[in-house]
Amino acid sequence: MSIQKELEDLIKNEVLIEIEDYIDELFEIVAAKKENDEIKEELKQMQEMKKEFEDMLVDLVHGDIDDEECEEIIAEINDMRKEEEE
Repeated sequence: MSIQKELEDLIKNEVLIEIEDYIDELFEIVAAKKENDEIKEELKQMQEMKKEFEDMLVDLVHGDIDDEECEEIIAEINDMRKEEEE
């Protein structure tokens, strides 16, 4: 499997799903009228992050991301996920 395909699978099958689940949780807080400015800002940031990953998928499909950049992005994603677990 190419590194581009590995990154594409990671984004599609894990990252975007996790982001969408978190966005849903934030919307539930908003719907329950328990939100504050911090929650609203978090929701905005997560929606922007989702868009960035979707744009990255388009770039991957068009071959605009080289092997080295894919490796860096995968490492950044893994670091982000480790920080969330702590």
